[in-house]
Amino acid sequence: MKFINPNPFTTRPEIDGTFGVVASTHWIATAVGMAILEKGGNAFDAAVATAFTLQVVEPHLNGPGGDVPVILHDTRRGLTEVICGQGPAPAGATIAHFHALGLDMVPGSGLLAACVPGTFEIWMLLLRDYGTLRLADVLAPAIGYAADGYPLVERASATIAAVEALFREHWPTSAAVYLPGGSVPEPGTLFANPTLAQTYRRILREAESAGAGREAQIERARKTWSRGFVAAAIDSFCRRPHMDTSGTPHPGVLTAEDMARFKARVEPPLTFTYGRYTLCKAGPWSQGPVMLQQLALLAGFELDGLDPTGPDFIHLQVEAAKLAYADRESFYGDPDFVEVPTATLLSEAYSAGRRKLITEAASLELRPGSVEGFGAVVELRRDTGERASVSALGAGEPTVGRVGQVRGDTVHFDIVDRAGNMISATPSGGWLQSSPVVPELGFCLGTRAQMFWLEASHPAALAPGKRPRTTLSPTLALRDGEPYLAWGSPGGDQQDQWTTQFFLRHVHAGMNLQEAIDAPAWHSEHFPSSFWPRTARPGVLVVEGRVPKATIRELERRGHVVEVAPDWSEGRLTAASREGRRRRAAANARGMQGYAAGR
Repeated sequence: MKFINPNPFTTRPEIDGTFGVVASTHWIATAVGMAILEKGGNAFDAAVATAFTLQVVEPHLNGPGGDVPVILHDTRRGLTEVICGQGPAPAGATIAHFHALGLDMVPGSGLLAACVPGTFEIWMLLLRDYGTLRLADVLAPAIGYAADGYPLVERASATIAAVEALFREHWPTSAAVYLPGGSVPEPGTLFANPTLAQTYRRILREAESAGAGREAQIERARKTWSRGFVAAAIDSFCRRPHMDTSGTPHPGVLTAEDMARFKARVEPPLTFTYGRYTLCKAGPWSQGPVMLQQLALLAGFELDGLDPTGPDFIHLQVEAAKLAYADRESFYGDPDFVEVPTATLLSEAYSAGRRKLITEAASLELRPGSVEGFGAVVELRRDTGERASVSALGAGEPTVGRVGQVRGDTVHFDIVDRAGNMISATPSGGWLQSSPVVPELGFCLGTRAQMFWLEASHPAALAPGKRPRTTLSPTLALRDGEPYLAWGSPGGDQQDQWTTQFFLRHVHAGMNLQEAIDAPAWHSEHFPSSFWPRTARPGVLVVEGRVPKATIRELERRGHVVEVAPDWSEGRLTAASREGRRRRAAANARGMQGYAAGR
């Protein structure tokens, strides 16, 4: 029996149409993606335009120097695929190098934590092999907003204010871009980044010099990025020391040669069957399998009929998440370098044993499973205070905290076109607060290498050419064997908590996409953060204030350390679905940025 919501509520309607839908974390990017569909582009063309626009309008959450995993369904091929745009560690990024600098962790900001930027390469691959439009068509909106300006959102202004002193004292190239006129731009300011616009215009000019052919232009753009002036500027800039979270300036190890070697790659998704649904995620170089592990555990409980704001529903999901994330810490890593026992971790035999650990009491321990010959011991760094969103040195964990009273970082979008093509992507990294701006380019590098361990025995240990175990985690699900739903959220370690909650509300409580997004949400901080300084807060459960007080009291009685956050503070989900000719979409009202559009 399904749960019947006595007070159905949505902040805006679920978008419902037949032509196509776009949902993203910023209204301008959604409008750009929809405009591409209206011009005759497919979902993949719209994705590229949306992604480049998000780099411009949400610079505190992603940028050209970052990374992205993509999951898509291509109706022409009849395939669901993952495209990995997670750049690897540079050739000079060795554990020995960091230890020689006196470091036991990769810094959370600055140049040392830069992996190879993966975003541009993946968007060129997507446009060339899956799209239909020319590079100029999909780059034009981003160039226009970077050159002419866009209204700066409150969170971007607040982030700049948090690192203002860092920019003034240590990162003058960032101050030149983000402190126009010498001051923090106010929310709503028309903010421009003309240097970034010039970078993309130059790439486009060099691409068009390759001749009239669409694919030839895309290939020239790729070379201009990875072997041309972009790679040269990054190489030169990384040779100069800059301040990072260690408190000491360091040069980077990323080089032009590292960029020239990188190629985005297409992989099959990792899947798990949950009732009528087949969930598709990226592999264990991401945290994506933790969603599948949660569902493997929860498959043994009867969730139909449970109130999704009630203590039983929340307790079961949180305790399953604790076990899944404990396994993430112990087992996950780049499968090109380490063997990850994913088949065992998702098996019913393994899940049945782990499921017995879920009792009426909240666990206060980190309890990874045991798989003979696999795994690593994880030493907990405990944190008794609230996790900071952005520290004075540009790091902390950019995925939580109360900048603007909203939790969540990164960007996300989901698109379905008239032909039924689907795509879900979570671009991130290269945040304005991550590292200093490369002055010739107008953007900064990412800091994803902070997710590596500097312990050789760990599956996620740092090694040259290895992908860090990223938190980025888009999702696509089939229903009864047919592609059905694409969704995701910003939020670092919280991504696969919020996306799992959304899915459970949709499937077990019968909520539509917008209802499932708008419903009260929560997250656990029980396990180690993926971000510097990698601390854990055992037992801590952060819930929105809209969660009923009776539920909170019962969760506390069961042993959860409950912290009540503002009413609309958990997650920035978007979602899009296809069912027959119908196309539906929804986006988060939290943060007052995300929107869905369609017709």
